[in-house]
Amino acid sequence: MPLVDVSPGISLAYDTFGDPSDPTVLLVMGFGSQLIAWHEDLCRALADRGRHVIRYDNRDCGLSTTFDDDPVDVGRFIAAVGSGDLTAARAMVPYTLTDMATDGLDLLTALGIDRAHVVGSSMGGMIAQRMALTQPARVLTLTSMMSATGEPEYGGTSPESQAVLLGPRPSDREGYIASAERELVWCSRRYGDPALLRELAAASYDRAYYPAGVGRQLGAMILDGSRAEALRALRVPTLVIHGLDDTLIAPSGGERTAELVPGAKLMLVPDMGHDRPRALWPQLLDALQAHTERIE
Repeated sequence: MPLVDVSPGISLAYDTFGDPSDPTVLLVMGFGSQLIAWHEDLCRALADRGRHVIRYDNRDCGLSTTFDDDPVDVGRFIAAVGSGDLTAARAMVPYTLTDMATDGLDLLTALGIDRAHVVGSSMGGMIAQRMALTQPARVLTLTSMMSATGEPEYGGTSPESQAVLLGPRPSDREGYIASAERELVWCSRRYGDPALLRELAAASYDRAYYPAGVGRQLGAMILDGSRAEALRALRVPTLVIHGLDDTLIAPSGGERTAELVPGAKLMLVPDMGHDRPRALWPQLLDALQAHTERIE
């Protein structure tokens, strides 16, 4: 899998699908998830619809650059945020969500691509929002999927989902794979499949087991704060997709995003949680194809 230097000290792993002469769609993955969480079959299906698809590992995840010299104590970080000591919290985290957004745009630059359609999932949706907010001229369209605005009143997490997200996970391969079934709590109630969760966990563990990065990514995500006022001024064509079964980021997160961004289209998807069930791919692909037909 290719690895490219995008800025001093930062290298990103990526792969591509389709014809580079087609419009580029940059897929941005979420918290602690590797590029393989964008299923290869989904990427190929989008490429078959006339798109040049790029997926990549965010920094501190997968095969991209990690920040081993900056360990984050998640408990201490959350305590600092909870007490309002944001100065202490910021001192614990070596980069920002804007830095992560810049990585994705720098990847496009390194690949010789001036502008792209940007699709972000979960934390990746927040990163994609930051891309559009910081360098709107480079983002042809924005798709914010199962994400939120950074406002605490919207897109809340259920206690059960939060416990799974922040709870410890076994470090041995067998235990790690088995524990993936706990993620059913935020999956589609109709299509959630424990076998598929175990399959992705196994592939992720074998490719690049690296739990240390999640604390830093979590810190960057939390400290980004509210993007509400900036989103009100965004003029990039925007599609918001959110599953009605989502308990990790409640549908209000997507509804609020669409409310804030002028002209945004909202797509609430029945039987979709904080996942992309294969049964719903035709619906998602139709929406992405239509939205990314906007050309400069």
